[in-house]
Amino acid sequence: MQLSLIRYSAMLFIAVLTFSACQLDKEPIELDVKQRRELSNILDGYVKDGYYPFIYARLENLDGSLIYEHSSVNRDLLPSGDLNGDTWFRIWSMTKIVTISIAMDLQEDGVFDIDEPVTKYIPEFKDLKVAIGEDGSRLDTVAWGNRNGQCPIKLADNDSIMTIRHLLNHEAGFYYATTGFDCLDSLVTDQDLPKAKNSEELIQKLAQLPLVQHSGASYFYGTNTTVLGLLIERATGKSLKQLVKERVTDPMNIAGLQYGLPEGKKLFPKYTGRDSILREAVDGELDIFGNYVPDYDLDHPLYLGGEGMVATTDGYADFIRMLLNKGELNGHRFLEETTVEDIASPHTQLDSPYGYNGFNLWVTGDSMRIKGQGDAGLWVGGGYECTHFWIDPERKFVGLIMSQNNEVRAPGYMMNDDFRGALYEGLLGE
Repeated sequence: MQLSLIRYSAMLFIAVLTFSACQLDKEPIELDVKQRRELSNILDGYVKDGYYPFIYARLENLDGSLIYEHSSVNRDLLPSGDLNGDTWFRIWSMTKIVTISIAMDLQEDGVFDIDEPVTKYIPEFKDLKVAIGEDGSRLDTVAWGNRNGQCPIKLADNDSIMTIRHLLNHEAGFYYATTGFDCLDSLVTDQDLPKAKNSEELIQKLAQLPLVQHSGASYFYGTNTTVLGLLIERATGKSLKQLVKERVTDPMNIAGLQYGLPEGKKLFPKYTGRDSILREAVDGELDIFGNYVPDYDLDHPLYLGGEGMVATTDGYADFIRMLLNKGELNGHRFLEETTVEDIASPHTQLDSPYGYNGFNLWVTGDSMRIKGQGDAGLWVGGGYECTHFWIDPERKFVGLIMSQNNEVRAPGYMMNDDFRGALYEGLLGE
């Protein structure tokens, strides 16, 4: 009897310790007044010094409770208007992880398998050619400064089968009008991709372009996720707009993440600092697609899976809290835990000293901690006009720093690292 009591007491003690450890592990992040002031001063300084037209930063715990928010605005550029968690932004490539998450959800449901060929769903791509140098060399291996010397190009047959996984990993061979190869960039520009009437016309336009590499050869960032969105629409018979609403925002009760700007709402002007003076950008300066950018018109049925969504900071924070919570938000399971693990697992850029790439989700290495810019193991992403997010799976919180600026003059591009560095200096010191 005494031995049983001792054994029971020991088991109870271990259980209490385990429960306490779990509770401590989930303790919400809090910032003191000094920490808040330091973070806000960093943001204010970058706006005051003319690097950004405005900045809005937001940190949320796993449960959605607000850790920190701050807005800073250059009132010479923006004389009026609120900037807060409900302000709408063009999020560009922050669209990609939404599209990828939907693709993984569809794989869970057996709609397709990511190792299937793309041509099963988009047969228009069966005759896509690959651009190579006149001497037969691979363009994807050419260093940035030497790329114009590769024009003109020749075309070759794709020596591999393009799969959905290649789209997820930016290995399929699609690209933006910013490759550095003038002869390729001009081809994208001439197609006016964002002006396509709908997805079917966009497929026809993309089918006229050569790939920049043989599928699966290497990582080459581009419109691969846009093509993934087109494939998803073909596979389901539904638009990305419908799928976002039916699979993501409605069941998880997320407001502030969608295709098409809501009626009565306005987006900020486009800004650039490319000529060392922060100003409104003129048409064509945001040249990722060439001359045009997405229009975010509710009546334009073209949904770019790599670039086309708009969001509020609060709404996007909800979405990435779903990833932080291993696929579940507000009582609804969207993705299986193993699927979220796969999204954040090493897939490409495995030899980088700065981390690795999951499915278009960068996972930071220890160099970020060493440089005083954050910590290892953060899941990071961002967009073309200075929208930025990260997920901290260890401390269970998410961070977003939002602006709308196409090109930041040096050293303004250090803002995200400076902000995270100051934040984690306090967190790592605890």
